[in-house]
Parts: sequence; structure tokens; C-alpha cells
Amino acid sequence: MERRTFLKLGVTGIGTMALADNAWALKLYPNPSGKKWAVLYHTWCGSSRDAGIWISEGMGGIADVFDIRENPDLKRFDHIIIGGSIRSARINSSMRKYIEENKGLLKGKIRGLYAVCGNNRRPAGPQQKEMYIDKQLAQFCEVSNVPGKVFNGRITQGLLDRETLELMKQAKMEDYDDLKRAGCLAFGKEILDSMKWLAINRTALIARME
Repeated sequence: MERRTFLKLGVTGIGTMALADNAWALKLYPNPSGKKWAVLYHTWCGSSRDAGIWISEGMGGIADVFDIRENPDLKRFDHIIIGGSIRSARINSSMRKYIEENKGLLKGKIRGLYAVCGNNRRPAGPQQKEMYIDKQLAQFCEVSNVPGKVFNGRITQGLLDRETLELMKQAKMEDYDDLKRAGCLAFGKEILDSMKWLAINRTALIARME
């Protein structure tokens, strides 16, 4: 929460406060691009939010970062990254509903997908990507062949609902934080590199057709 507050209070050129369609976005444009990027996320304990911020930083800070509850104007963006937290092996129902309601505006704009999960504190790998990205988030978004990544997350008991908190107490689980900034930065770079690859291949295809 302190990071979000700092960014919203802002420093000129790094984090500024902007109001758009009654929604506050994290403005992260130290190096604005000619195209408009956004990261959309849903979170319980803030790990999907921080992952989104760090993904943008890995791209040179060219993406606005929105909680889907802010309901940003998607028409303003050319490229969109979507991420969400996992609970009980499922993407949050609010994220699924948001994607369903905005399919028309999201179509053709999704450039990357990510998820954040506890995974019993074991490193997330290909199996988790298949479960949460390929078989859930990608299908909800009706996309394929875009970069996808699953990150380990964190738990903050003070942010949990009563039922989940009681389950944690029964399991004798404590707060933890396994989200790694370096992995998020690398994924942001991977997304940008994939866009460069698409541009190169599109140019080559046009050349062959001429």
C-alpha cells in the first residue's frame, strides 16, 4: 500500500496522479512510447498489483497499471497485459466477469498474461502456467501465442476475508512474500521482445507477398 500511495502522490516524470473516467491509475511513464500500454489486474493481497507495476518497469515504464475495479477506458490503449491472483486453483470470478464483459474492447489488444499463486510456496513452473494461463486466463481472453507467466505471490493475513483467515490459522500458516521483482522485470522485457519479433515477421511476410 505504501508503494501505491507514493506513486499516486507522485514525482513528476515518474509517478503522477491522473483521473480518467472516475478511475485512478498508476501513471508510470518515465519513457512514454508512441503506443499506449496498460496492465489490468485483480488482487487480494497486492501481489498481482506489484507484479503489474514491475512488469511495466521491465518495459521501461510505458504501461499504466489498473485494478479492474477502476474500470479504465480500454479504448485509450493499443496494447494490454492482463493478470490475476489465484485462489483455490481458479482465477478470481471478478476477473472472469470483467474479461467477459469487455471482450470486444480487449480483442486484438492482449499482449501478455500473468497469474500469481501461492503454490504451497513451491516455485511456480510449466505445470502452473498450463493450469492458470493456458487452461484458464488465455481461454477466458480467447487468445493464444502470447507470453504468459506465473509468479509466486504473498499472503497478508490482515487483508484476508474471515473464512480464508480461519483456514490459514488452522493450517498454522504465517504471512509470507515470495514475489520476486526480477522475474516480473524479465517478463516485461519478454513481452516487448515478443512485439519486436512480431513486427519483424510481419515485415518479412509483407515483403514476400510483394
